[in-house]
Amino acid sequence: MKTPPLVSPGPALSVDEVRRYSRHLIIPDVAMAGQQRLMNAKVLCVGAGGLGSPALMYLAAAGVGTIGIVEFDTVDESNLQRQIIHGQSDIGKSKAQSAKEKILEINPYVNVITHEIRLDVENVMDIFAQYDIIVDGTDNFATRYLVNDACVLLKKPYVWGSIYRFDGQASVFWAEYGPCYRCLYPEPPPPGMVPSCAEGGVLGVLCATIGSIQTTEAIKVLTGVGEPLIGELMIYDALEMEFKKVKIRKDPKCPICSDNPTQKALLPDYEAFCGVLSNQAQEAVTDSTITVTELKEKIDSKEDFYLIDVREPSEFEIVRIPGSHLIPKQGFIDGSALADLPQDKPIILHCKSGVRSAECLAILKGAGFKDASHVFGGVVAWAKQIDTTLPVY
Repeated sequence: MKTPPLVSPGPALSVDEVRRYSRHLIIPDVAMAGQQRLMNAKVLCVGAGGLGSPALMYLAAAGVGTIGIVEFDTVDESNLQRQIIHGQSDIGKSKAQSAKEKILEINPYVNVITHEIRLDVENVMDIFAQYDIIVDGTDNFATRYLVNDACVLLKKPYVWGSIYRFDGQASVFWAEYGPCYRCLYPEPPPPGMVPSCAEGGVLGVLCATIGSIQTTEAIKVLTGVGEPLIGELMIYDALEMEFKKVKIRKDPKCPICSDNPTQKALLPDYEAFCGVLSNQAQEAVTDSTITVTELKEKIDSKEDFYLIDVREPSEFEIVRIPGSHLIPKQGFIDGSALADLPQDKPIILHCKSGVRSAECLAILKGAGFKDASHVFGGVVAWAKQIDTTLPVY
């Protein structure tokens, strides 16, 4: 859908700016007016991670006048496989500050504003109100619904992207012209159904593809060039090197963007709305959770129990807790693993962080295995607290 330019042109370019942006200026569809719009624009990027890295770098290179970054995390070594705005020397540093330094190295003419806080219902409206367009680089459903709802209420365009393993998606949600994120996904998926990148992995270079698409869409909306992905979902399969577009229609019963919305303000708790754990898992772990320290004590005292790792074989190869038996989560979901489990000894489950093992624990409890528990924090907690020689992934 063709939309008018979101931003009006700013002041005339200086001689130095003409040299810097000359490849834009000679494109007839962009030209001087388009570049002046970019330089007058204020773009907020939520997250400076996998998707935020290429988006921030290309927004800066394109000459966007003001770039905001919402990011509260610090740079970890595991980020460097895909978060290309950060480097080895940035490990331990604030991601927002690291990203700001790289942006100013790319383009010193950009005004960079950092918001080093966790985005929530208390601050999202005030932060978003300062910008023309929102580019979402987050990887969790709670923040996506929060970003969407705030953008609808503020009438801001929302450039969305999503990545997982070899697959990516992108779209532009702008309720003034088309559907919003809730029109595509009215409800979040059941807890544990869709793993995060930290749980399921992601091909590093996939971030560059989807992040660049997001930046392209933001530039198109700001300048009025081309037709943004409003009402369309771009789906990318890296293994097949295939792009396809799917039409998205505005939901006439959407609770937030329809003509008669039932939700007229932000939800009070987006974490609860999206639910990391199912209700069954939350009930199961209430009295059946142990720490890695307690697990170590059981191992050292040679207690007789059956320790199960519910991660994937590829994760088991990276690091494992001694004595654990690998039975991936799918075996609990389809029931194939239950028949071979011991009935005469306690069962202790663990995964990477405790989410998958909690869901498997709920299945075991429902199947009648009363003497079962799971390990809070999983392998990551074991590597950080018990055996620090092990890698954390």
